[in-house]
Amino acid sequence: MSKPSITELERHFVERAMALSDIGVGPFIGQFEEFWAQKNKRAYGVSCNSGTNAIYLALKALGIGPGDEVIVPEYTMIATAWAVSYTGATPVFVDCDDDLLMGTYLVDKVTPKTAAIITVPIYGRKALVPLTIGIPVIEDMAEAHGIEPQGDIACYSFYGNKILTTGEGGMCITNNKEWADEMRKLSNMYMDEKRTMLHPKMGHNFRMTNLQAAIGLAQVMRLDEILEKRSNIQEWYDQNLPKHVLMPRRDVLWMYDIQTDHQEELKAYLEEFGIPTRYGFKPMSMQPQYLGEYEHLNAYKWSKRILYLPTWTEMSLEDVKNVCQKVTSFENGKK
Repeated sequence: MSKPSITELERHFVERAMALSDIGVGPFIGQFEEFWAQKNKRAYGVSCNSGTNAIYLALKALGIGPGDEVIVPEYTMIATAWAVSYTGATPVFVDCDDDLLMGTYLVDKVTPKTAAIITVPIYGRKALVPLTIGIPVIEDMAEAHGIEPQGDIACYSFYGNKILTTGEGGMCITNNKEWADEMRKLSNMYMDEKRTMLHPKMGHNFRMTNLQAAIGLAQVMRLDEILEKRSNIQEWYDQNLPKHVLMPRRDVLWMYDIQTDHQEELKAYLEEFGIPTRYGFKPMSMQPQYLGEYEHLNAYKWSKRILYLPTWTEMSLEDVKNVCQKVTSFENGKK
């Protein structure tokens, strides 16, 4: 489905870290945090070990916990909701529109208990950030590297299938120094500045390694190149797929999603030719941990229609055309 784009620059930075034995803590961590924050016009970056924990750290830095509610899209990766549940707060789900993004009717879900709103730019489509006075907005930007953040804290995953990768890892970026300081302490055992080995609060071991950050720094330095290549892939898919399977365009390309009336059949057909696909997300209200009424949801309708196709930075036009030919052959046979 995906594979990282690794060049001599990433290898050079990793080798430099290894040569200095800086494989755990080291200078690449701070450089990666600073460079990614600057790229996104934010003052502070706090790295961690996953995108899920990045969201969790953001929520904790805002003081969110039991008794609070957090608005979450119905149509998202379950990690978005889990991060809320890890804090003891309650996720409140909002259905999607036909672009798969959380609808503007989220305001109907705001209550006096609403402590934050989480938005998700699905598959690289820019999400509306609601201007609800007094309620912080956290952006789950795991699928949206290259889209400028709009909310209070933007959270990233650098898992191996993301636009930029460190293999595994995450980061929060913000303009609020108090939140950044709190997230850094929470992710690093809540050490005090003098490292007295007294820990004022319960913290976590969520640190990113210097080796991961070395890869991440190189990836950020190559951001424009990577985004341009992925933009080309989107264009190739757009031009070579049947028009009726196309979904709304993406602002950046994470995964290329299509719609079909024959989700299971098309998936099985493509697998016969060695072409993997993945299902779209299931509604959060369909998940065993949050089970509720879901059959009326737009998110449920789309969960039965969406597949996403192989997408990686170094895909060639021939790679894309091969996938498109098989999708076209199947869809034409169903007409």
